[in-house]
Amino acid sequence: MAGLYRATPGFSQVRAFIDSDSISPSIFCIPQLDRSLSSQPSLCAPLMQIEKLDVPSPPTAEPEVQWREPPTIRRLEESVANRIAAGEVVQRPSSVVKELVENSLDAGATSISVVVKDGGLKLIQVSDNGHGIRYEDLAILCERHTTSKLTSFEDLQTIKSMGFRGEALASMTYVGHVTVMTITDGQLHGYRVSYRDGVMEHEPKPCAAVKGTQIMVENLFYNMLARRKALQNASDDYPKIVDLISRFAIYHTNVSFTCRKHGANKADVSTVIAASRLDAIKMVYGMPIARDLMEIGASDNNPTRSVFEMDGFISSANYMAKKTTMVLFINDRLVECTPLKRAIEVAYSATLTKASKPFIFMSISVPSEHVDVNVHPTKREVSLLNQESLVNTIQDAIESKLMSSNNTRTFHMQAVTSTAVSHLGVKKDTQASSTVTKSQKLPFNKMVRTDSRDPSGRLHAYLQDRPGSQNEKKPDLASVRNAVRLRRNPKEASDLTSIQELVRDIDSNVHSGLLDIVKNCTYVGLADEIFALLQHNTHLYLVNVVNVSKELMYQQVIRRFGNFNAIQLSEPAPLLELLMIALKEEDLNSASDENDAFRKKISELNTDLLMKKAELLDEYFSIRIDEQQNLTRLPVVLDQHTPDMDHVPEFLLSLGNDVVWTSEKECFQTIAAAIGDFYAIQPPVLPNPSGNGIQFYKNSKRDAGTNAVIESKMPDMDIDGELLAEAETAWTQREWTIQHVLFPSMRLFLKPPNAMAKNGTFVQVTSLDKLYKIFERC
Repeated sequence: MAGLYRATPGFSQVRAFIDSDSISPSIFCIPQLDRSLSSQPSLCAPLMQIEKLDVPSPPTAEPEVQWREPPTIRRLEESVANRIAAGEVVQRPSSVVKELVENSLDAGATSISVVVKDGGLKLIQVSDNGHGIRYEDLAILCERHTTSKLTSFEDLQTIKSMGFRGEALASMTYVGHVTVMTITDGQLHGYRVSYRDGVMEHEPKPCAAVKGTQIMVENLFYNMLARRKALQNASDDYPKIVDLISRFAIYHTNVSFTCRKHGANKADVSTVIAASRLDAIKMVYGMPIARDLMEIGASDNNPTRSVFEMDGFISSANYMAKKTTMVLFINDRLVECTPLKRAIEVAYSATLTKASKPFIFMSISVPSEHVDVNVHPTKREVSLLNQESLVNTIQDAIESKLMSSNNTRTFHMQAVTSTAVSHLGVKKDTQASSTVTKSQKLPFNKMVRTDSRDPSGRLHAYLQDRPGSQNEKKPDLASVRNAVRLRRNPKEASDLTSIQELVRDIDSNVHSGLLDIVKNCTYVGLADEIFALLQHNTHLYLVNVVNVSKELMYQQVIRRFGNFNAIQLSEPAPLLELLMIALKEEDLNSASDENDAFRKKISELNTDLLMKKAELLDEYFSIRIDEQQNLTRLPVVLDQHTPDMDHVPEFLLSLGNDVVWTSEKECFQTIAAAIGDFYAIQPPVLPNPSGNGIQFYKNSKRDAGTNAVIESKMPDMDIDGELLAEAETAWTQREWTIQHVLFPSMRLFLKPPNAMAKNGTFVQVTSLDKLYKIFERC
């Protein structure tokens, strides 16, 4: 009955389209439209006789089917396919760092350094001291599917290296500019070569290099604008890189890691070879986390056929954090395992509050044939055989450990600084609290307005003019302060009785008053080239920087005996030439050549002596002298500090002349003293650029006849400008090192001897009491 209908005459004119065959047109009740009938009591308008109109239906047209030719399947150009694949392997800058660091570990490196600029988009540089890359392999180094770790598919079943597919370096060349510099053992020089789209841009060029490999990736994602814009914020990926290096550092305790921003003086991650994994966690994550960790282990308890073993550290109920931190290594690979992470969080849910999350470090070993490492483009995940059983076993072990350790709970008191207290705004509601406050109020001449826990140089900021733009870049002090706080001496080498005696001598000769000053002082600033100002309570002190740094370095050498990290010299330094330079500097008549034969004879004797003692120096003090009589390595005495290399000749001469080689204790003591003198923070060789120091230096050199050749080639203005720039750099660096490295380290490590109270190392300048007597307020 669907169709168009019309009411018959005498009724309201209505047209309606009825689309339901179930409705009869004769029973429609339609309200009257005529207002004259609206007063009738009828609840419904009269029924209308409706008849159906015969309206022809429009003809239905057959839909026209349009056929299109199927698109042609084409083979992508190799460069396009490689770029697509590269975007999957290299997802972000941290992916590049992970691949390069894993390559360094596969190369047997014991020292890995990472430098990052603009979050890794402009520069990622990874340097190591591994075995290097053969010259013959450089041509195919960055081609896809070229690797030294895999020869057949079956090798995947037993693969132990972290890299194996040969895709990482190739992928980097398709989305960035890659430069490789490498040298292997036995080569006289290194090679440098750049790559683009998997091939060399030029033949490898000889260059100076240290042992190992350095890979630089610049302008990452330069040809993928959408990816580059998405990663434009440099603050997004650099923390991921720091976290990645931190995870590698706590697992690979036999490797030292550094990670810093390009141009930064200090590293955000800096670790040395650690004695244990817990020591590594302390260095990286700090004591507050390490002290709340418990050691844990688990296995399948099958003595005949071990399927897996797990060891690690988990946080106790005392640990509080907003986010779960899980560091997981499976067969030496840094990976993620979501089912295991969820199971551990479930195990902790009964112990921790809902808002708190755990810290977990785990190392799991399984037979290589039970793990598939080739399941993820970035190798972030692996597939395990019997994964569910493994997860359940680990979850049970954690629950058992937490239950056994949950009988007691430790709460650590946190000291509140005076600055924080001043912002609390606590109201004194009661009369008693007001009375106590009044009774404890100090007079003005006894009030201490500084806190030794404040950042170093807080007062110094008010004493210096700061020309230039406010947007001028400054060193990343936060990262340096964190590095200073995390410094810890390695375990003392107590095997030798002589070293134990030297340590006891240091501990028994401590001046308690000076120790309190050192531990609780506030750095004010430099007074001159030698002295710095410190505040302790209401007293102001002058401190001899050279003496303090000498003693600090000496004590560090004794305490780190046999356990040094090393500084590798970029070029070997010949002993004989350096000793000749030192003797010539000592000789007042150095301008004449009359004593050259005598100086050469002494230098040769000292060279022979140091060559005989080379093994001892290398084993205990990391001072390496090679068979060609070259100095190649020096120790790291204090983290974040490098000695002034201008004093290397004097240091070598001191080792030859001043060391007592006949007595073990005296030998170690005099070597430590010589190293302390060398590493002490001395005034730079160039004079202070303030005043007429540069002109005096220039005149003295002219009078001595040593500057004649230079002056004949360069005008005076060029000499003055170069000397001034070099002097300003040296003195600025020295002042920065004193403020941000020496004094924080002094507060941590120095045990001032009694002699410092008498030899003028610490001198009281004034006190607040005396100043108030002179400048009494009206």
